[in-house]
Parts: sequence; structure tokens; C-alpha cells
Amino acid sequence: MTGSPQAKIRILPAEVVGRIAAGEVIERPAAVVKELIDNSLDAGGTMITVEVVDGGLSRIRVTDNGEGMTRDDALLAFRRHATSKLRSDRDLASIQTMGFRGEAVPSIAAVSKVRLVTCRRDEAVGSKVEVVGGSITSVEDAAAAPGTQMDVTDLFFNTPARKKFLKSPATEFSHIAQVVQQASLAWPQVHFRLTHNGQEVLHCAAVATRRDRIVQIYRGQFLNQTLVVRGERPGVRIEGVTVNALHLRGTRSPQELFVNRRPVKNSTILHAIADAYGVQLAKGRHAQFILFVDVDPARIDVNVHPTKREVRFAEQDVIHQTVRQAVKTALGDQGDGVSVADAAAGPALSIPDQSYSAQGSAGFVSQTLGLFAGSVAADISGTARPAVGGDARRSGLSATETEPACQSIPDVMAFGQVGRTFLLAQIGDELQVIDQHTAHERVLFQRLWRAWQDRAVQAQTLVTPLPVETTAQQAEQLQQYLGDLEACGFHVEPFGDRTFAVRAVPAILRMGDVAGVVQGMLEDLEEWGTTSSFDARMQAVAATLACHSAVRAGRSMTLPEIAQLVRDWAQEGMIMTCPHGRRVALRLPFDDLNRLFDRT
Repeated sequence: MTGSPQAKIRILPAEVVGRIAAGEVIERPAAVVKELIDNSLDAGGTMITVEVVDGGLSRIRVTDNGEGMTRDDALLAFRRHATSKLRSDRDLASIQTMGFRGEAVPSIAAVSKVRLVTCRRDEAVGSKVEVVGGSITSVEDAAAAPGTQMDVTDLFFNTPARKKFLKSPATEFSHIAQVVQQASLAWPQVHFRLTHNGQEVLHCAAVATRRDRIVQIYRGQFLNQTLVVRGERPGVRIEGVTVNALHLRGTRSPQELFVNRRPVKNSTILHAIADAYGVQLAKGRHAQFILFVDVDPARIDVNVHPTKREVRFAEQDVIHQTVRQAVKTALGDQGDGVSVADAAAGPALSIPDQSYSAQGSAGFVSQTLGLFAGSVAADISGTARPAVGGDARRSGLSATETEPACQSIPDVMAFGQVGRTFLLAQIGDELQVIDQHTAHERVLFQRLWRAWQDRAVQAQTLVTPLPVETTAQQAEQLQQYLGDLEACGFHVEPFGDRTFAVRAVPAILRMGDVAGVVQGMLEDLEEWGTTSSFDARMQAVAATLACHSAVRAGRSMTLPEIAQLVRDWAQEGMIMTCPHGRRVALRLPFDDLNRLFDRT
């Protein structure tokens, strides 16, 4: 019954219903890859190959060596609500497979052209099923190896409205790479292979442990900065790694969380991790982790979200306490012995113990970090000397580019330093407590940004190229933006499997934390796909350069250095946040001081 001609409510045609249902599950090509990998894992596949063309827009082919299907099962797989993973509604209360929502294969078929080739190990002949827009067009015998191959082409060919909202092939493929990378982390005993346009991007042979897999994906450098996490209570077990407090960074990548091998987002667990770090997790810093939480299937609902990105725990408090205690135990005595300032400082820099020159921040940076080289520096006694690095033409910043935003500033009187992190100074009629790192970061950013706007940022060739190892996702992103990076002084070129060679960097970094900036740059790239503005991308690069080039918390500063840094910050307009949004200063006007001491 579809209703009378005058009725306002009608039953939608089956093909329209199918496309609507597909929209809940298949948001982009990466969703297709995830669903097909899940099916391959549930089928017992130990070798899974994902082949992608044009970011998945033209083709996605997933091949496994799992148990395969009979012809009848292959046909039923394209029927809605058909599944091999449930027998009754009771099974919904204890799901132990990577399914179930029951919509994946028919949803994929509803918005694409699909060819399924499958064969069981105990059968001599396999089956081939072809489907276009949800309708089966061909069924026949096929010669096939044991297992299943799903070939998905022309994704969203019949839903142009959804297709037009997809990003570039490179961006879409980066999402696919993340999906395969996550599956690899969750299933170390499975061999994964990923290609894009015929080029191998990821090859993870089966390994014995999760730790071995983490090394395959993130390489040893990441593991060297992490601590082992382990914890267990009845019905809950957690293991993995989390970054030690000294290597907390301003990025959330990687933050990989797996619950019963599913990659998920969960606020309860994220809060427990942050709670475990406590005061070590300074504002603007985040924990990086790869954690695996195994929970009794009867105590978890994995069917909350169409794409299975979320889970719901029956006993959230138990989960929170287990995760918090496991991470806190991993941090151990380190957590009590590391100050907030030290934790926020990141890797220590090699900074000569010289003064912040009376010639301005150009002089200070050239002496302490090798930045803005070419100006004439003076030591505390006023003796002039040439700075490190040669003339201004090589420095990347000319004299006009370093001119401050404000030519007239209030009087500055420096009082000293608190905890080798905060500066105490009077500016005009205000007492100010200033974060030395964020203040210097703001100064450098303003001056670097003016240089960028004048297109005057120059590159400095490294004597020895810096090798950079990346994940598959980062490699794809980096390859996409090599031209943009060269425009801001980075000369980067491919150098083997997921490795790049940095041959030149902006001259501002001659003696700065090059490795730290490159890592920060890789993390910035994850956000580049969300903006089409080249200047917006360069702002992120300039902010990263400034952050890694600025004087760190924990470094002692002399009174002349303090006075000059405060003056430089004042000349740049006393902007109250760094480029990443952290506070620079706490201002206390004299009127407030008078009120505090009852002098009003």
C-alpha cells in the first residue's frame, strides 16, 4: 500500500531506501575500505590486499584469503539485513566479530558497481556476482583462488550530490591509508598490503606482537619516546604505549584507541588518559598513545553508530579507573618528578649561554638559536661582534622585514625570572608575568609572517640531508604538498620506502630544532586538506617554525635578555596569545594593585 493520490505520506521506492541507508554507512571511499576489511577479517583472512585507484573514486579492490562463500551465500550477501554473524537477537548483546550492522555490502552495492569473486577451499569452482546500483546483473562460475575479492568501481555514480562533496583523490586516499594502518595495528598477525595507482604504499608482513606492528607503522623513534601501558581487572584488559611526559607535544597524532580491536573514539577513555597525566598535561599539550582495550563483549555495545566509530560501556567507571591507573602506573615516578614547565618544554635544545642582545631579538636569536643571522650582536658588556651565519641575504630576513609592528612602546623595566619559565617586568603602568616561550614564539611568528608576506623566506641547505620516516598516511600527504613546502623554504624529496630526505629548511632554522619542526610540519599536513587557502597553510607552518625556534621553558635568562625580549614583545603589539592560542602574559594594572593593598 503506497497511499491514495491525496496522501502526503508515501512509501519510498526500494532503490531510494537503499541509497539513504547507504549514506549512513558509506560516507567516503575510506568507509568502503573499512567495511570490506572488516568482512575479510571476520572471514578469517590472514593476507589482505587493498588496491586503490584515484583515491578510491575509480576503484577499490579488496582481496583476502579467507574462507570464501558459496554461490548462495554470495547472492544473499547483497540482500539487506542478511548476515553470517548473528543467529538471533540474543547475539546482539555479545558481538564478537567486526560486524554487525548488516548494511555494509548492500550499502556499498547501492552506490557503486561491484564485482564479487569468491571461492571456498572445499570447492573446485568459485562464483562471480556483478551488481550495479544495488541490482544483480550477472551470476556465473569463475576460476578463483580460495577467499574473496570485492571490486568496487565508480563509487557514488548514481548519487552525484554525495560525490561532489568528496575531497581530492590524494586527500581521500590519505583517509584510506589511515583505515588500513589502523587495521594493521589491531591485527598484527595479518599481512596487509596497500597500493595506490599501482604503487605500493604500505606493506606490513604478519608479526608476532603489537609492539612489532607499532614499529612497522611508526618506526622505532616513536617507541623510544613512549612507555609501556598494561592493566587488568575482571572483564577488562588494557595494553599499549603512551608518550612519556618529556615528549608531550601540541598535536593529538597519534591517538589510536582500539576497543576489542575496533578503532574508536571514546570520551571516557580519553578523559581517563588525561586524568592520569594530571598537571603534566600543560595547556596546549596532548598525550600521544596507541592503546588496546579488551572488554567482555557482554559489557559493551558496539552497535551505537552506523560506521561503528563509537562504543558504549556498561560499566564506564570500571573502564575509566582501569585505564587511568594503567597509564598512571606507566608514568610511574616520572610523573611526580617532572614539572609542568619541563613537560611543556619538549625536547631540550642546545642553546649557547649568551645574552639576549641589546640590538633586538635578531641579535639574541642569532646568538642562541642561529635565527635572523646577519645582524650585529652585542654581549652584555656592549662589545659588538658579527653574528653566526653570515650576511642578511643568507638569513632569509632583511632589516626591513624584522621591523617591529609598533615603533613606540611603553617603558619596560625587567625584574627577573620565576622558575626559569616566567618573566617579571613592568610595562608602562602594569606589572606583567610573561611566559618566556610563548612571548618569544609570538615575536618570531610576527616577524616570520611579515617575511612570508613579502615572499622573502629563503632556504638554507643542510650539510647533511635529514632523513624523515613517515607513516603511509603522512607519506601520501607529504607527497601531495612538496611544492607548497618548497615555497616556504623546505626542500624535501622522496628517499625510499615512506622515507623522505629534507635537503633544505627555512634559514630561520639554521641552528634550531630542525627535527622537531619537520615532525610538527608533518602533523600540520593532516589539517591542510580542510583548507584551500595557501596563506592559511603557511600560517600553520610559520607557527610551527616559531614554536620550535623560541626559547624554551626551563632556560635561564639574564636581566638584559629578559628586558630585550619583553621590549620585542611590546613592539609587536603585546598580543596576549601565541600562534597556537596559549596565554602569553598575566597583566596586573597599578589600579588593581592599589585595590589589593587597600590603597584606593
